[in-house]
Amino acid sequence: MTEVLWTAQADDDLASIYQYISRDSEHYARRMIERILRREAQIAEYPLSGRVVPEIGDSQIREIVEGSYRIIYKVFPNELHVLTIVHGAIDLRKRSL
Repeated sequence: MTEVLWTAQADDDLASIYQYISRDSEHYARRMIERILRREAQIAEYPLSGRVVPEIGDSQIREIVEGSYRIIYKVFPNELHVLTIVHGAIDLRKRSL
């Protein structure tokens, strides 16, 4: 299994997602964060299971979708870096990774 590291940006994104959803429901905010975090096991086991991010076109930068969120990660030889987690409506061409 490949080691998965979360960047500071990805950690900040998780906190922002929690804050946004918890305005309506702390229960659903916790559930969404748990669902996103569970995806770590998938990408650790199958690093290339995510699709190449269309806006970027780099085969090493991939994404998996959980609910309305895109989990963007970069594949390295011995580890993965979760770069950011964004809502599906966000255009990544306007956001630096």
